[in-house]
Amino acid sequence: MAITIKTPEEIEKMRTAGRLAAEVLEMIEPFVQPGVSTDELDRICHDYIVNEQQAIPAPLNYHGFPKSICTSVNHQVCHGIPGDKVLKSGDIINIDITVIKDGWHGDTSKMFCVGKPGILASRLCDITRKAMWKGIDVVRPGAHFGDIGHAIQRFVEANHYSVVREYCGHGIGLGFHEDPQVLHFGKPHSGAEMQPGMIFTIEPMVNAGKKDVKQLGDGWTVVTRDRKLSAQWEHTILVTESGHEVLTLRKEELAEY
Repeated sequence: MAITIKTPEEIEKMRTAGRLAAEVLEMIEPFVQPGVSTDELDRICHDYIVNEQQAIPAPLNYHGFPKSICTSVNHQVCHGIPGDKVLKSGDIINIDITVIKDGWHGDTSKMFCVGKPGILASRLCDITRKAMWKGIDVVRPGAHFGDIGHAIQRFVEANHYSVVREYCGHGIGLGFHEDPQVLHFGKPHSGAEMQPGMIFTIEPMVNAGKKDVKQLGDGWTVVTRDRKLSAQWEHTILVTESGHEVLTLRKEELAEY
């Protein structure tokens, strides 16, 4: 496993890309309302990334992906393709943003509750967000990547949800997906040791029902097999000399971070 250590100059580029990705999620929030289509959300984000940020939406044409963002609604786990689906009150949606700025990638996602969310949907989104932070909290030099998965899995299963196994976090930089793979389940003290300068995503997918998922015929969209709700949150993380830095932090998160 060749995990790259970023130089101070490269880390600064990643800070910029991460900030831009976070700003897209901040920008799109007012538009996530009942009656909007996921295609419209994609169009707004694409125009903002290209015209306002002078950046590139990384998903567009990535291995043939046809859109600029991923929109995964309700029982869709990840990699949902924006289309003519119109959001209604009570839906939950993950919007996954990756931008490329000067060749460097910033990757982040969050859950949005559309209109008035149900209690069960709200709780799933909240537990998944907290699970991501449980994983982030263990990031420091000398920790192991298995520590992240263990912290997330223990918290999720204690709350009677399940962690998706097939999809994971990943190293990121000049490449959209680099080493290492960052599992959201596992054993403590396993996997590679973290070192300052490593940058990777933590992005747990948590299901209200069983962990089993399947890919749809479009070759991208992943759904829960039991059709129960799924949620995901994601940040890009830098290992620092003394701990970690969240490169995709949004303004709304400053207080808790």
